Amino acid sequence: MLAVTILGNNSALPAYDRHPTAQLVTLDDQLFLVDCGEGTQVQLSKFRIRWGRINHIFISHLHGDHYFGLPGFLNSMGLLHRENDLHLYAPAQLFEILQLQFRAAETILPYKLHFHPLLEEGVLVNTEKFRIDCFATKHRIPCWGFRFEQVKAPRRLIPEKAIQHGVPAAFYDRLKWGEDYTNQSGELVRNEWVTEQAPKPKSYAYSADTLYDEELVPKVEGVDMLYHETTYLKDLGDRAASRFHSTTIQAACIAKRAGVGRLLIGHFSSKYDKLDVFQEEAREVFPQTDLAIEGVTYKA
Repeated sequence: MLAVTILGNNSALPAYDRHPTAQLVTLDDQLFLVDCGEGTQVQLSKFRIRWGRINHIFISHLHGDHYFGLPGFLNSMGLLHRENDLHLYAPAQLFEILQLQFRAAETILPYKLHFHPLLEEGVLVNTEKFRIDCFATKHRIPCWGFRFEQVKAPRRLIPEKAIQHGVPAAFYDRLKWGEDYTNQSGELVRNEWVTEQAPKPKSYAYSADTLYDEELVPKVEGVDMLYHETTYLKDLGDRAASRFHSTTIQAACIAKRAGVGRLLIGHFSSKYDKLDVFQEEAREVFPQTDLAIEGVTYKA
């Protein structure tokens, strides 16, 4: 499974009960936090997300609405006695910022924080189950997008077959990844007896803050779901360009050119109290468009 839960969908200023940018990507049994604006840990608690399952955090750039919630979140995980290693992927300057804050507060994290500076486009994480790449976007300061892909999708479990063959529920996850089961009598239960062929691997791209840029197309081409910022409606194209942001129509054009399956739009300017028009405008160009609404989980 590949899904995205929206924790914050607004741009720089919190407004109308909308929060700065943050998302949670679920990739099978893994959780990834993408950006961490103010209030992210409150949103995680509100939507009952288990913090301990987050082992990788990705920060797109160093504008405050994308990372000001991070120092508090890292500290809170320490207060909750986290022990597992945590991997942070972000622009290099963030390491100095965090070190300064931790030194000033005499904070010592009880877990190992591995910092991975974003220096060039390429592979960040590559396992037998998933792969994560980063790519540059065109914003006012260096900014990065992220592409999440299943390398191998889990097989579909047939519960009634598993029960019929006496496979315990604790072994189900291993069945999904292709393992056979041997019962206490030494009899082999073949995987294909209790599962079905895996679906096509899924993919998701988070394009971060960017002006309209057709060079983005090959970087997100063919993904099942694309998140693209739409800070402004189409009548403010000049303002969007001057601030290195995008409009509804521009995001939809990228999605159409890239042949993606679905488009999520967010990073809404605080000048707008209602969002329906954003969806209406984008759907004029790309009908498979949805608003990124906080608390909603979207499946690829």
